[in-house]
Parts: sequence; structure tokens; C-alpha cells
Amino acid sequence: MAPEQALAAFAGEPSEALGFATIDHHRALRQGYPEVIFAEGKTPDQVATIAGRLAEGGDGFLATRTDRGHQDALIGRFPAVEINALARTAYLAPSVPAPTMLGQVLIVTAGTSDGGVAEEAAVTARALGAEVLRATDVGVAGLHRILAHRDALATASVVIVVAGMDGALPSVVGGLVAGPVIAVPTSVGYGASFGGVAALLAMLNSCASGVTVVNIDNGFGAAVAACRILRAGVRS
Repeated sequence: MAPEQALAAFAGEPSEALGFATIDHHRALRQGYPEVIFAEGKTPDQVATIAGRLAEGGDGFLATRTDRGHQDALIGRFPAVEINALARTAYLAPSVPAPTMLGQVLIVTAGTSDGGVAEEAAVTARALGAEVLRATDVGVAGLHRILAHRDALATASVVIVVAGMDGALPSVVGGLVAGPVIAVPTSVGYGASFGGVAALLAMLNSCASGVTVVNIDNGFGAAVAACRILRAGVRS
């Protein structure tokens, strides 16, 4: 068969059953990036075991929503692992890095309290092959702060906007740029924010056309969506 047909056949398998988890080893062939470990709800030993299987052959791994127990277990097994306490991530880079970057992802954060979600997006985007730029603490309470980043907004391939409270910043950014804007509502806010629901609804009702919205506090999902967009551009 042709090489393309063989690659497509490989993409559907194999999976590896560990009893407590089933690892999708060929996800990168189908989607362009390997399986990511969602650590929350798993024991430290389970996370370390999955990480070990993913890392075999020098592929590295990314684990999200880790706690101190997960992090300690991973550090004990992989001394080179990068722990980001704010993002709650653990990242082991592959032994052979990607030859080229997908493009630039600008992560815009409304307030310092949104930093954990923004960091999760940043770690994920970097792990998936994007160059990460930042505009931090530039919420609409001081509109001049986001306007100071107009050049970066105009040149970024994709913009991820992370905001809680009234969730207004993605609408402002969406009105300033031509490229894709991915909005991430956070659970930051006072009582009537309803744990991020107010920001979520504001972003879904954005008057800036074409703003895409992910779930509350889902920095990981926003970064994956951004990299899918970038990867589609590379393929074309």
C-alpha cells in the first residue's frame, strides 16, 4: 500500500489497557498531538504509570490538573519534568523537539487572578508546538492597557483571551483583530459571577462576531483549539 494508506491504518491503533486506564498511543498520528493526562481524580501512582508509558521512546508527556502528590511522584520518576505550580501542569519535553513552530499564540489575561488558567493554556500551547506570547493584566477596567498591545494582537496567529468578572475583554479584542479569538471564561469574580457562568454567558453573547468560547477555566481546551487552527494552516 502507499505510505499515506499505511499511516492512516496505523492511526486507528494501538491502544494499551492498563486496567485503570487505556492509553491511545497513536493519537498524534490522527490529531497531531499525543494523549494528554488529566490528573485530577487519578492517584499519583496512576499518573506516573501513564506518564511512563507515554514517555517511552522519548516522546515526553503533558499532565494537567496535577496536585502536589502527582507532582512529587512525577519528579521522583522523571527528574527533568517541568512543574508549573500555578498552571497545575507537569511537562516532560520530547527528546527530539519539533523541527518548526506552528505559529504564534498570544495569551491575553484580563487580571492577575486569571493567571492559573492562562498558564495552563501557555504550557499546553508550548507543548503542542506553538510559540507563546503574553499580554498580562490588561482587563477592560483600564482600556489603555490592552491598546498598548495592538502590534502583538495584530501579528499573532491566534489570540486566547482569559477573563473572569464581567467577561468583557474578548469582545474588545475581537473587535481589534482579524485572526481567530478564543475566549476562556474563568471562575474569578464576586457573588453574582456564579463561578464563571456570568463571564461564560457574556462571551457567548459577544457582539464581536466569530469569537469562539470554551468552557469555564478550560485553558487547556483553548490551547488545543488554537493549535488545531495553526496546524490546519500548516497543512494547507
